[in-house]
Amino acid sequence: MVDAPVWRPVPRSRLAAASPRRSPRWRLVPAAVVLGVFVTAALVVPLLVDLNQQHVDLPSANRPPSVTHPFGTDELGRDVLLRCVYALRVSLAVGLVAALISAVVGTAVGALAGTVGGWLDRLSMRLVDAVASVPHLLLGIVIVAIMRPSLTAVVVSIGLTHWLTSARIVRSEILALRERPFVDAAIVGGSSRARILVRHLLPNIAPQVLLATTLMVPHAVWHETALSFLGLGLPPHAASIGNMINDAQRSLLTGGWWMSLAPGAVLIAATLAVSGLSGVWRDRLNPRRRSELSW
Repeated sequence: MVDAPVWRPVPRSRLAAASPRRSPRWRLVPAAVVLGVFVTAALVVPLLVDLNQQHVDLPSANRPPSVTHPFGTDELGRDVLLRCVYALRVSLAVGLVAALISAVVGTAVGALAGTVGGWLDRLSMRLVDAVASVPHLLLGIVIVAIMRPSLTAVVVSIGLTHWLTSARIVRSEILALRERPFVDAAIVGGSSRARILVRHLLPNIAPQVLLATTLMVPHAVWHETALSFLGLGLPPHAASIGNMINDAQRSLLTGGWWMSLAPGAVLIAATLAVSGLSGVWRDRLNPRRRSELSW
């Protein structure tokens, strides 16, 4: 007679060692290094290098990458690397300011909807649905056209079209926190709605709001690039990733591949670095949720 097999539980240490899932921390190092290099270059290079990124040198026009010009020169002889550094500084600044504006607007709308409830909640959500039904880029073009193309118009248009995610996150978190015992204790203690919101609800949702703001930065950078590419962003002579890619269209037919490759690579690397750091932060806030970002 054959004895029945004895099943023994596998230790958790062996399961963890055999699991193919790796910690998201491995993405932190390359993303931090790339973003650190870009931010340092955007802040330090214009201070150390005494060169004008608008300097026109026609004899040096359309030069391929070399030791003197690592990213080559454009059709006016301007150094592409130096213009990429200036453009990256502008793009990161626009992304940060626009993300902060969207976070403030979204937090205000979501906090009022979740705290007051009732007709204000329904009205706020209908407003969110109405704005979400219009493509962000189309609505941004309308706002920029009304304000006239400028850096301020670009920042305002991005901030006013990207607050929907923050509003939904804040509202859902507040609706969940309203059922917690500490909120009931604050109500019994005589605290007003405003005091409960400021002292108890907002501090508990601050990590989620900061995460949503960080995730909005790459989206804002791409939005600014699209507006500049369409001629609705910064002036044509200003250093912008969108302006550089737009100017490089004419050079592609003549073999000037480096004029579009350099700003495009810088844009993709910078946004992936910010997205990678945000993905690690998101996984730490919610370990059960796998990151949707693929590296």
